[in-house]
Amino acid sequence: MMGSSALLSDLGTEIVIPICAVIGIVFSLVQWYLVSLVKLSPEHGDNKKNGYNDSLIEEEEGINDQNVVVKCAEIQNAISEGATSFLFTEYQYVGIFMVAFAVLIFLFLGSVEGFSTQSQPCTYNKEKMCKPALATAIFSTISFLLGAVTSVVSGFLGMKIATYANARTTLEARKGVGKAFITAFRSGAVMGFLLAANGLLVLYITINLFKLYYGDDWEGLFEAITGYGLGGSSMALFGRVGGGIYTKAADVGADLVGKVERNIPEDDPRNPAVIADNVGDNVGDIAGMGSDLFGSYAESSCAALVVASISSFGINHDFTAMCYPLLISSMGILVCLITTLFATDFFEIKAVKEIEPALKNQLIISTALMTVGIAIVTWTCLPSSFTIFNFGTQKVVKNWQLFLCVAIGLWAGLIIGFVTEYYTSNAYSPVQDVADSCRTGAATNVIFGLALGYKSVIIPIFAIAIAIFVSFSFAAMYGIAVAALGMLSTIATGLAIDAYGPISDNAGGIAEMAGMSHRIRERTDALDAAGNTTAAIGKVCAFYLLCFAFLSGFAIGSAALVSLALFGAFVSRAAISTVDVLTPEVFIGLMVGAMLPYWFSAMTMKSVGSAALKMVEEVRRQFNTIPGLMEGLAKPDYATCVKISTDASIKEMIPPGALVMLTPLIVGIFFGVETLSGVLAGALVSGVQIAISASNTGGAWDNAKKYIEAGASEHARTLGPKGSEPHKAAVIGDTIGDPLKDTSGPSLNILIKLMAVESLVFAPFFATHGGILFKIF
Repeated sequence: MMGSSALLSDLGTEIVIPICAVIGIVFSLVQWYLVSLVKLSPEHGDNKKNGYNDSLIEEEEGINDQNVVVKCAEIQNAISEGATSFLFTEYQYVGIFMVAFAVLIFLFLGSVEGFSTQSQPCTYNKEKMCKPALATAIFSTISFLLGAVTSVVSGFLGMKIATYANARTTLEARKGVGKAFITAFRSGAVMGFLLAANGLLVLYITINLFKLYYGDDWEGLFEAITGYGLGGSSMALFGRVGGGIYTKAADVGADLVGKVERNIPEDDPRNPAVIADNVGDNVGDIAGMGSDLFGSYAESSCAALVVASISSFGINHDFTAMCYPLLISSMGILVCLITTLFATDFFEIKAVKEIEPALKNQLIISTALMTVGIAIVTWTCLPSSFTIFNFGTQKVVKNWQLFLCVAIGLWAGLIIGFVTEYYTSNAYSPVQDVADSCRTGAATNVIFGLALGYKSVIIPIFAIAIAIFVSFSFAAMYGIAVAALGMLSTIATGLAIDAYGPISDNAGGIAEMAGMSHRIRERTDALDAAGNTTAAIGKVCAFYLLCFAFLSGFAIGSAALVSLALFGAFVSRAAISTVDVLTPEVFIGLMVGAMLPYWFSAMTMKSVGSAALKMVEEVRRQFNTIPGLMEGLAKPDYATCVKISTDASIKEMIPPGALVMLTPLIVGIFFGVETLSGVLAGALVSGVQIAISASNTGGAWDNAKKYIEAGASEHARTLGPKGSEPHKAAVIGDTIGDPLKDTSGPSLNILIKLMAVESLVFAPFFATHGGILFKIF
């Protein structure tokens, strides 16, 4: 059943999508140019700006101190070189895995029909003939490699942009908090728009190139495209885990010895781990996050395309309706462009207290504008009614129902975002209660923080549950896939906010190391504190989508919905009509799947702990053996600490990665698709809860520490100042929370999605040859 045809023609679709992607790339380059106008080399000459002499103001803030500029440039180079060196080392190991796994995909999928080159009956319509399984094997391998390379490039570009912008943000802070905010946010926008536009453009070009071979066989075409999501997420897993171990090993080592034992400020240049700590912000929070969010975008798009290809869109070869997920992403780029201008051009930040509202307004404005954008795309690109594949039957769906599916994903994400903010911002009572618990030591701080994290799960889970129920009722699994895409549609703004946090953190570190005035450090700290809260919003927001995008939050959010959509696509492709939890094959899968996030978290946290142990010992050794280090008369050996983090993260990222990548293969081959469906469901259900609580617990401990350090209220001043017993207890809580919020929590969303998309890619093989043990017995 089909209603009236769409207003936008197929030719229009083929023009609109690449044009929107190019607009995104051009906008990011314009932002990069504006950031580059802040010079990192000392400049002599007159200080006349805007027609009047500004030299008195500049002298007051030390703008004419050329030594500061030189120091900032040197520190930036050290951070950039450390980050680049680590990523190249990481990518060498990941490259070997990438090639090996590509061979595995080809062998497994090619063997489904014995490497036959003959056409075969289609999976969902036996009367039609489709391309051979060997073609699916070849093109799935190609799309896997394309996704992997795009993911790696996304992470690397993000790191380069962040290390380019950090010192420039520091220097702009001398002119006021507003200038520094704009520089940091524009830099984040460069990364956000480059990643969103590149992800869309590469996927669109890949679909069109594959279409040259597949022709009318859209079922086979979009099955092969799923490799794109698998490539993106598998690289993201190693980037997130490796980068997370790196950054937290350095952070924990620097904090425990520097702040607790030696009572020196954060980012003090006397601390041997300080460069490694700042490098870690870029390889973990920026490069890892960039790959992560690209993977989520690719997977949600692939899940929607696979389901659409066996619905009326694919059966009737309606290209515009088929590209509905890509058109939503295209509209998202335009909406985010307008939203970014509100932060950088339409309104000027003049005071510290305006920073956090400005970031929150970005989320609200983008959500409101995107709702209108979704309505425009839905009514111009979809027929008035159509059918969606629903586990063997075709469900009739109206275009307004699909609009509501996308919109509920978008708005549920925003709601979860504000709930997360309530639990992680030091402006509200939950974090203030955690800070107050530091009066009696670290133990009560840890108890309060854990309780906060568990409690923060309640409302997000209800929001996700409602979104899933409504989306599935309207449009089956396709509804859930486009709900995930709804929040992901504002990925450019979400990424800009996420990248802004680590850039501001680095800017503060550079200000401290360059010996800039206390007033400058206060400004960069204000930028950073706002970034922490909003990123955490994202972290779970991520969970809705999972809401997808605001720091890890962005990412965690998307995991639930994306994973469920991929799960639905896998169940359909593996020809499972129902998943019955009362059968032992499925139930044992549920039990094992629910355990996997705990196993994975244990591995990543132990990795951070053992790497931090080596770091602490090295930092202590340097303080004890280098004469004059505490007095600032001697320079610490930064390079050794950078090497410890690099070696530990490369070595430790392999076991967690192997656990995630091998589990679906082992379960599918030996126990079959029904047990694998149980494993995926179990991992999804327990992984969402752990990721939300871990991210929020870590975020709350971090901001409780910052609340005491800032001393902005009477209550905070009774707990401070820095170096007091409550402050030391807060630092210990923050240190415990580091691996939770920056390693285990963000990585769990990749575990959930990656296992689901891997199962989908290998589903033809598992359905044909899987379940060896059950066949024997």
